[in-house]
Amino acid sequence: MRPLAKRILIAGGAGFLGSHLADRLLAQGHDVLCVDNLFTGRKDNIRHLLAHPNFEFLRHDITMPLYVEVDEIYNLACPASPVHYQRDPVQTTKTSVMGAINLLGLAKRLGAPILQASTSEVYGDPEIHPQPESYWGKVNPIGVRSCYDEGKRVAETLFFDYHRQHGVAIKVMRIFNTYGPRMDPSDGRVVSNFIVQALRGDDITIYGDGAQTRSFCYVDDLLDGMVRLMNSDPAFLGPVNIGNPGEFTMLELAEQVIALTNSSSKIVHRPLPSDDPRQRQPDITLATRELGWRPTIALADGLVPTIEYFRTLADSDAVTPAHPVR
Repeated sequence: MRPLAKRILIAGGAGFLGSHLADRLLAQGHDVLCVDNLFTGRKDNIRHLLAHPNFEFLRHDITMPLYVEVDEIYNLACPASPVHYQRDPVQTTKTSVMGAINLLGLAKRLGAPILQASTSEVYGDPEIHPQPESYWGKVNPIGVRSCYDEGKRVAETLFFDYHRQHGVAIKVMRIFNTYGPRMDPSDGRVVSNFIVQALRGDDITIYGDGAQTRSFCYVDDLLDGMVRLMNSDPAFLGPVNIGNPGEFTMLELAEQVIALTNSSSKIVHRPLPSDDPRQRQPDITLATRELGWRPTIALADGLVPTIEYFRTLADSDAVTPAHPVR
């Protein structure tokens, strides 16, 4: 029996993750209200949905109050790459903090459950590896990345305080590096940067010695975990890590991208950016136990459709790489 259709708000719905989430929820028969100020979200990501009878787009900045009627709220609104969130760090902090307050206030008024898309960046440059949810992190509170790291940490605080003080039904997930079609080619993330550089035949730029690690989760796996969390037992609030525990060095990622694109690109090294974490790998024991979730798509398999997406980008100006620091 198909579940009852809901009216679902996705803040940040024109972004990489938000647009894929909209696809999934619409396919399940729900109505989707996509809210985005297009600071980093793009209309191209949702253009195929604009004529859908169950889809609505509202251009709005969640640092301002929002008055709508919905059954569920996903908060994915915030620039998620250093290139973007460092462009306007004050706005980034406002989006995380004031945006959380506004959406939590909306959830409180409506009695609607709300999910916060938090981040592995709350762990900072971790001293524990892999990172369990019980680890409080090692974060520089005044560094160039702090607008994002600390903004997300405060947002988690607000979510749990609204739950304890006002009884708001919350879910908090910590997203680890995610990749797939519709990534912004100029967002500075290593996957998009390496693919763009390889397709153009440019040198692939690795910052530092390339031994720093990340764990890459394909977007379909990530969304499966996100939707499972929203629909999980109301008593399970999180935070919960959602990411692929497969760990790769930057050199290993670059070599896979070169092989899959059949590129002639060479690898070059540049100085490591400030506060760049040395390693990042999720402990997903909690997600497996509480949500029955594990990623199923290997890095090489997820890179194939991601590379094909970048091949289809016609405008060469739209595939100019930025500094890869995620």
